[in-house]
Amino acid sequence: MASPAVASALQDIETASVGDKPSQYTSLLQQITASSSNLAADLNAFARTLLDDSLGIVVLRPLLASFVEAFQTVQDADVKIDVGEAVISLLQSKGAGQYEEQDTRIKNALADAYEENEDWRKSAQTLATINLESTQKSVSADDKAKVWIRIVRCYLEEDDPTSAFSHLNKIKNIIFSVQDKQTRLMFQLSQARIYDSQRAFLDAAQAYYILSNESMIEEGEREKALGAAIICAVLAPAGPQRGRMLAKLYKDDRASRVEHFSILEKMFLDRLLSPAEIKAFAAKLEPHHLAKTADGSTVLDKAVLEHNLLGASKLYNNIGFDQLGELLGIDAEKAEDYAAKMLEQGRLAGYIDQIDRLIFFEGEASGQRKTGHAERVVGKELRKWDTNVQGLAEEVEKVTTMIQNQYPEFYASQAVH
Repeated sequence: MASPAVASALQDIETASVGDKPSQYTSLLQQITASSSNLAADLNAFARTLLDDSLGIVVLRPLLASFVEAFQTVQDADVKIDVGEAVISLLQSKGAGQYEEQDTRIKNALADAYEENEDWRKSAQTLATINLESTQKSVSADDKAKVWIRIVRCYLEEDDPTSAFSHLNKIKNIIFSVQDKQTRLMFQLSQARIYDSQRAFLDAAQAYYILSNESMIEEGEREKALGAAIICAVLAPAGPQRGRMLAKLYKDDRASRVEHFSILEKMFLDRLLSPAEIKAFAAKLEPHHLAKTADGSTVLDKAVLEHNLLGASKLYNNIGFDQLGELLGIDAEKAEDYAAKMLEQGRLAGYIDQIDRLIFFEGEASGQRKTGHAERVVGKELRKWDTNVQGLAEEVEKVTTMIQNQYPEFYASQAVH
């Protein structure tokens, strides 16, 4: 409830002549912002009286603009939220389309207050109601992108990559028209964070690496981006694509200064990782990097298992299921399952002999998905058969030539028949 002095002043303004009202509203607003002991209630009462008044749009718009300026200077986030929500509702009933600029400024200030209170979802929802397809003025691609980027960042803080991604897609449609370099950088960073949150680690590593080479970013931030790229590359599915990303990072001169260089080096050189190294690396990861997958293992567990399996393929020509399971620290059936999936997806080269319970490794993987494990084994056996037939034919030809040379008359008599 408004203070008695403000309530009395508002009553006087309501009965004043139209010509006197603007100056009285302006004077009262200055008084409220300077000395009110109940700022939220007084500003709410002022805004309600102002917007309920029968003032024409030409008179009301500058008064409302003055109110918005005063509102933006409020320091207390809770007061700003209380007043902002009420004013937006009043403007909606009044017809916010006539006061789009004031409505937008209030919503931006209200979003600031929500963010100060770490209510990221409310901030995003408020920003999403800003009219970016105004009929009163043209909204530039830069202005639209700034609002959408802010919404994306709020949803990322809320750990809601799905909502963030839907707004990022809006920016993708106009990003080539955006001139502000800072906005474009924020778009790249948001894209990297979304890929990271959605566990698209190869895409995330590439996006972070591009950011790490941006000259506009401070050196410390570039190094952080490089570190994030390394983490995502380590967590990516083992295979040729990840190998190329690891090579790019390992050969970067700055990589040796990054905290995770030792694990990057072992990954790049296909060396097996020890439990102690994995534990130390895990301590530096974000919660979503350690989330459980469908089989109960973490993203990191899966990445390390696949890497060690790939490392084993460099050390052995073939290995039994039991021995592989012991090497990877899992049971034989699970080791076979991981190997089969990697073979099928073209991330590991070789084949499985399930009768003898052996996995055979064959050089570098192609990265191309196989049509099926059975077809892969059958294809290999057919090639072996073709080779044997060819060898037999060559041996028969050699014997025939020897007979011709040793017994030409006999050969000629047999050839005639």
